[in-house]
Amino acid sequence: MPIHNSIFTHDQLKVALSQITHFKDLQEETQNDILSCAHPCHFHSGQVIYLEGEPAIKVYILVRGWVKATRITREGREQGLLFLRPFEIFGDIAVFANTTYPGTTTALEDVDAWSIPSEKLLTIARLHSDFALAVIRRLSERVLHYVDLVEDLSLKSVESRLATSLLRNAELSNGQLIVPRREWTTIDEMAVRLGTVRDVLSRAMKILEAEGHIRVEKQSIIVLNPEGLAIRSNR
Repeated sequence: MPIHNSIFTHDQLKVALSQITHFKDLQEETQNDILSCAHPCHFHSGQVIYLEGEPAIKVYILVRGWVKATRITREGREQGLLFLRPFEIFGDIAVFANTTYPGTTTALEDVDAWSIPSEKLLTIARLHSDFALAVIRRLSERVLHYVDLVEDLSLKSVESRLATSLLRNAELSNGQLIVPRREWTTIDEMAVRLGTVRDVLSRAMKILEAEGHIRVEKQSIIVLNPEGLAIRSNR
């Protein structure tokens, strides 16, 4: 169960809404209706937020921490669906599709979020066309994400998927492009994210390092040759 946290205010939620793509232009009345039914909650690192197959009774707005959405095969292998950072919404697909949650969502670190009851969110969508349009746009982007995921898993090598992921998550720091390694960013977790297994990912990392594209350090991965990685990502 989530731990409710009273330090959050509706002003903070309003700021969070403004950070979400397509939600920043919601009308004042729409925002107020969302604020009126949102509840702050906290999840500890490693805590399951909801399980695959559970009724979709809430939608969450992530404001601090990272979460992952995965599915487990019969053989016990974990396939990453989404890795989300602030400010993102999750649980919405199941609610608007009127089905159960399609994957298990887990806090990768301590997470603060706002939860909105599904029936309240559906009512807001019926009453406010600006919100409904924003939801349609976000769900369309999510569909495109899964189209890209299918393409990556079926057509691209692990080296290519790794190169794409590194470029997507690289940040400029002190004149260098780096990919920070958070506490949970283990080889196993990266393998889940890329749809592979630990040994295969380790080999791919060593290949990119031997080719001079990256340098692997304890706290980060340094991108030495972004142009080379870009070429690698298309193979």
